[in-house]
Amino acid sequence: MYHVDLHEATNWLQVINMLPSLVDLTLSNCSLHNITNLLHHNFSSLETLDLSSTKFNSPIPNWVFNLSNLVSLNLSDCNFTGPFPDFQVNLTSLTTFKAFENSFNCLLPEWLFDISNLEHLNLRSNMLTGKLPNVIGILGKLEFLSLSKNQFEGDIPISLTHLAGLRSFNFSKNNLTGRIPNDIGDMKVLESIDLSENQFYGQIPQSFSSLSTLSYLNLSDNNLSGMIPLSTQLQSFDPTSFQGNKLCGLPLSLNCSSNGNIPNHEYEDDESDEDEVDWFYISMAIGFALSFWGVCGSLLFKRSWRHAYFRVCSYISHVSNHLVSFCIQIFRLLCLNNFLK
Repeated sequence: MYHVDLHEATNWLQVINMLPSLVDLTLSNCSLHNITNLLHHNFSSLETLDLSSTKFNSPIPNWVFNLSNLVSLNLSDCNFTGPFPDFQVNLTSLTTFKAFENSFNCLLPEWLFDISNLEHLNLRSNMLTGKLPNVIGILGKLEFLSLSKNQFEGDIPISLTHLAGLRSFNFSKNNLTGRIPNDIGDMKVLESIDLSENQFYGQIPQSFSSLSTLSYLNLSDNNLSGMIPLSTQLQSFDPTSFQGNKLCGLPLSLNCSSNGNIPNHEYEDDESDEDEVDWFYISMAIGFALSFWGVCGSLLFKRSWRHAYFRVCSYISHVSNHLVSFCIQIFRLLCLNNFLK
């Protein structure tokens, strides 16, 4: 059933539990508001359980985690609260586990990494905390992984690169730090990577250039720096895939310097101008000092030069006085001539 209004149903789970050999139970978006614990369930044949888009506002009942034949479990957007159970679960056949958009507010449960057949895991938007565990690399059949919009911190475990069959992973909008693993290029079937809105730093690993199957990439809004590795795939992505970093090279419009870093032309120009101004004043001061002491030193230590200097100054003063007197007389004569006219 899908989109059937069952908000008035009170014993729906007990009724369904009476059905023999039930294989597929889909009650998505059916306005259910309660889900109870069952002391004895009759779901041993159940392979698909979909309770998505309901509003239970309660912890996940324990019986859900003891369905050994379950292949697909969808508990997304159910308003489930509280941590995952901490007991040993029995989900040995599970390949798809979707539980995004709930409020678990806890660490990833240890039993999650015992589900060896898991291929699709989506736990985005759950307020999950802590570090990504190193044991994530033992999920050898995993193809899709989304842990976005949580509160994870720390580095990406190196063991993630051991997941040779992983096609897509999304760790965006967390608090992850450190460098992107260098061996990410060993994941030869990767088609989608989203590490945006974290705090990764350092350069994009050169091994990215060997990801020939990559069709989606988002590394925006981190602290990455340096040159974007050259490859057919990376240069074909939109520049927004790299924005919010300190990166250079195609597909960005900012070119790299010869050492692969972002050239700071504005800083270099300012520094060059500053050096020119400093040397101008320094050379002017040196020239003045040399000229001053060249003249004064000669007059101070050479008596004959000193006497000659004063005689020249006296002569110039005498000539200047006569010249001024002559100019005054000429001026008076001109004024008298104009008056008589």
